[in-house]
Amino acid sequence: MAMMSTPAGTIRYWAAARAAAGTAEEPYTAWTLAEALDAARQRHTARPEFARVLLRCSFLVDGAPAGTRDHKTIQLAEGGTVEVLPPFAGG
Repeated sequence: MAMMSTPAGTIRYWAAARAAAGTAEEPYTAWTLAEALDAARQRHTARPEFARVLLRCSFLVDGAPAGTRDHKTIQLAEGGTVEVLPPFAGG
């Protein structure tokens, strides 16, 4: 049985998350949301505000809210999308 390759997809940053990352989107290669976010933190160590913003964000994985689930349990799909949504003002 062949080993499956690690899923690859796109992380999209919105509003304050986009400003903190310095980019609107970037690729991920990860099995879980936790792995993708850990890798993103490592890529942006020169931008300390990025890790702080991530703490306040909510996440959509292929359109489904991550909610309060453990990020280690949220599987990522090949060609998937993770949306990083900081809290929005107003309503």
